[in-house]
Amino acid sequence: MDHTGKSPISTDRKTSEKTVDSSASVKPNGKSIATSATVMKPTEKAAVSSANPMNPDAATALSPAHADQVMLFRDVSHGPREADLRFRLIHFWEARNPNTKILIGQEMLLIDEEGTVIQGFIPAGRVGIFDLVAGSVYNLSNFFGSRSKEQYRVADHVATVSFSWNSSLSVLENPPVLIPDDRFRFHSYEEFRANCDSRGDLYDYVGHMKLVNGQTITDHMILDEVDIAEKRHLCVHVQTHDGPVMKLYLWDKAAADFCQKFKSYGNTPSVLLVTTVNPKHLGGTLALTSMSSSRVFMDADVQPTKDYLAWLNSNSDIANRVVAEVVTKPEPVTLEELFSYIRQDSSKVAWFECMATIDDVVQGFAWYYISCGGCNSKAVKGHTSLICNNKKCVKTEFTGVPQYLTRISVYDKTEQAVFVILGDAGKELTGKHAAELVANYFEANDGVGADHRVPVPQALLDTIGQTRKFIVKVSDHNLTGKTQTITVTKILPPDAPLRSTVGVGSGSSGSSGDTAADKNRKAVEILEADEAKRPKSG
Repeated sequence: MDHTGKSPISTDRKTSEKTVDSSASVKPNGKSIATSATVMKPTEKAAVSSANPMNPDAATALSPAHADQVMLFRDVSHGPREADLRFRLIHFWEARNPNTKILIGQEMLLIDEEGTVIQGFIPAGRVGIFDLVAGSVYNLSNFFGSRSKEQYRVADHVATVSFSWNSSLSVLENPPVLIPDDRFRFHSYEEFRANCDSRGDLYDYVGHMKLVNGQTITDHMILDEVDIAEKRHLCVHVQTHDGPVMKLYLWDKAAADFCQKFKSYGNTPSVLLVTTVNPKHLGGTLALTSMSSSRVFMDADVQPTKDYLAWLNSNSDIANRVVAEVVTKPEPVTLEELFSYIRQDSSKVAWFECMATIDDVVQGFAWYYISCGGCNSKAVKGHTSLICNNKKCVKTEFTGVPQYLTRISVYDKTEQAVFVILGDAGKELTGKHAAELVANYFEANDGVGADHRVPVPQALLDTIGQTRKFIVKVSDHNLTGKTQTITVTKILPPDAPLRSTVGVGSGSSGSSGDTAADKNRKAVEILEADEAKRPKSG
């Protein structure tokens, strides 16, 4: 297959360096780069049609120049089509129901000779019928133009090429035209921040790595692949040029691909490109998470990483600048200011930093709960064993794990409050896991039954009188008045700098993680359910 020629260039659409102007319905800040196999550079004009591929009402007739050949993606609209499409398969991945994990189908990213990208879909009943190889060029006869999904789109086109009952797919070993290898849609930090938590289109990120799982990038850096595999994710601190540093979480296959590529380089790679990332607020900071559609590239893998590496080598002062902190730190407030914020009608979910002194461990409440070892949801006692309370959990047998769910009363110079300590924050307060404290109690009290509620341990009582820096979350339940307790997501010693480790999230659709953020969210749900059941006094 010959990939050495340049992709055809349309003269109707204006292009700029490294970007292709958006058409009518493309996100106004989205930037796209089309690359061919070996010679097309982002600084050259990308192969993009002058027609509007995003208009669902566009004429469905073939373009005159191609009427006797194939339909171009810009001519694809909604409805059944008895026509041929010629394209390169960029990438494909499984789509599963996030709750049941049942296979929905295979999703694909396709690109045609004009550099137009469209999403493809094969229903579950037809998965396995078609032999798919990423990078190959295909001819598809007959398809259905379905509407693109509104959430987590990976292409600008309003239509999706769905394989139907009469679809026929064949490989083109020697395609008559050159089709670009790939196309990227990059967002800047500001654009990711503007679209944070929107569940909208998924854009691509490129930048250089500062830290990997807390380790500084060095020439002889070794990844702990066993730990990464157990946790199913890794965290990379990334920076684009001299912009803010962000945390990029790679999950499951993206994490495995990262490890494989990282090891494949003779020298430690510097540049990282991850496609279709989801911008989210995690622990009060902007972070990016990979999705099931994400791909990972490094230094010399594709043209955009080569270009960025060239820039990085010419700007070593930025590459060597130590900026390990993530921007958008929680704002320091007093307890009085915290409650004032909660009372404002315009307030939203947010994270704050509070310095407060622990007055007491609140009595009358259990200081821990038993969680499912698989998803960290609350476990309840069944007839013969524990049962996970989370209907989405796939674990049928598990061992219960004690987790912190401790209420403490705190105060500062302005106000008093009740904080609830969840999950890892409890260990940060006492230095011990809840499971360890519970196990120690039962070892010291052999005659106590398994259903016995362990009293508040000395490790928690010893924290009374300590002044700590708490990272707290104002939740929807605080804003709606359903609960007055404030959730603590992290605890720091008074003099410790606020590091960028305030939460972890999963980007894979429907996957359940074992992260601090997951534990905190599920423990909050348990806390609020318990408060709802508690009879009101007075």
